[in-house]
Amino acid sequence: MTTKVVIIRHGQSTYNIEHIIQGRCDKSVLTEQGRTDAEKVGAVLRQLDIATLYTSPLQRAKETAEIVHRCFQVAPPLEVSELLQEVDLPLWEEMKKDQIASQFPEDYHCWKTRPHKFYMTVDGNKHYPVLSLYEQAQNFWKQILAKHKGETIAIVAHNGINRCLISSAIGVEPSLYHSIQQSNCGINVLNFKGAWGEPVELESLNQTSHLGTALPSPRKNQGIRLLLVRHGETDWNKESRFQGKIDIPLNDNGREQGRKAADFLKETPLDFAISSPMLRPKETAELILAHHSEIELEIQEPLLEISHGKWEGKLKPEIQAEYPELLKQWQETPEMVQMPDGENLQQVWDRAVACWEDIVAEKGHSPEEIKTGIVVAHDAINKVILCALLGLSPSNFWNVKQGNGAVSVIDYPDGKEGAPVLQAINITSHLAEGIFDQTAAGAL
Repeated sequence: MTTKVVIIRHGQSTYNIEHIIQGRCDKSVLTEQGRTDAEKVGAVLRQLDIATLYTSPLQRAKETAEIVHRCFQVAPPLEVSELLQEVDLPLWEEMKKDQIASQFPEDYHCWKTRPHKFYMTVDGNKHYPVLSLYEQAQNFWKQILAKHKGETIAIVAHNGINRCLISSAIGVEPSLYHSIQQSNCGINVLNFKGAWGEPVELESLNQTSHLGTALPSPRKNQGIRLLLVRHGETDWNKESRFQGKIDIPLNDNGREQGRKAADFLKETPLDFAISSPMLRPKETAELILAHHSEIELEIQEPLLEISHGKWEGKLKPEIQAEYPELLKQWQETPEMVQMPDGENLQQVWDRAVACWEDIVAEKGHSPEEIKTGIVVAHDAINKVILCALLGLSPSNFWNVKQGNGAVSVIDYPDGKEGAPVLQAINITSHLAEGIFDQTAAGAL
């Protein structure tokens, strides 16, 4: 039974506006904008069957949770958990970020570039804020997952702890603490397939459409932004038939998904567009470019979908009958599978990630040059790219979801030489109402 977890960051606070480090200081309160956005979250969550709403005890999160809680006709229990407190930065609390960067340049550089190595000396002892928070997140999961098998729960907490909750669940290391963005009142969805330690799927990261913002705002107004899009639905997606390199076109619903993605991105200025050469991503890209007629579509062969070899054109029951052990291995340890007469994940990883890095190198000349482009590809291609950006491996292939017509947002705020920031993953809110991915499951 799958346990669905909806994770929300608190609404905008007074310290957020002033760029003041909050940590566990409890003086910061919600702004009017923060309260308004919390109501928007409540309007979304009230449609769900939430078993329990958990919140941090800090007032900016607790007030957000209370506003959300009041939106339910039949409200779930509201529980406060100390394990949802924000990252503990006792020596920096109530200081402005630019002040910290000026007064503690080496420490601040370490915090930004090597957060897992960053420590503060408190009462003669070394305190590692990110490592401690990561452990705190793991303890929260161990405590609450057993209570909610097969249920849907919601969490209202903070930027740092939310990052660690998501990272610890899917295997992202503490060293990449800053690689995951959390907007005020942004929504994330995790699917736990069992108890702690069993498979977890990141269904979506940092949705902001419910706030009236299609895409999360960049951390800095500079650098390169890449919008990674999965192609729209095909008949074979709908039937859960393995496609691979068989060139199946979009079906009517897939073309509608492409048009909805186009509407979703029509106000986003684009500087370039890249696609796999196959019909389904190419047509999706062309639909998006209907609102950007000045952009010429570039084709990249390495973005071709994984070759499933002898599995292509077959339904899961057919593969189950002929390759039962290999199919089981594909579902449990995909990194170990060599598709019969096809590819393995490492081969797909190598060509897709190399292509992505080439795109970043070519398009992201300098951090001062602002560029935005779309890259339209396939389920397996998008998954391995996202896993690579999160510091994961082919073994984590199933930890990231990609729906037909979904959009993911990756920023390089410091240009091609800087680290990527995952602003959003698998946005599907433009395709159907609600915060859950309702697209076809497909063969993958």
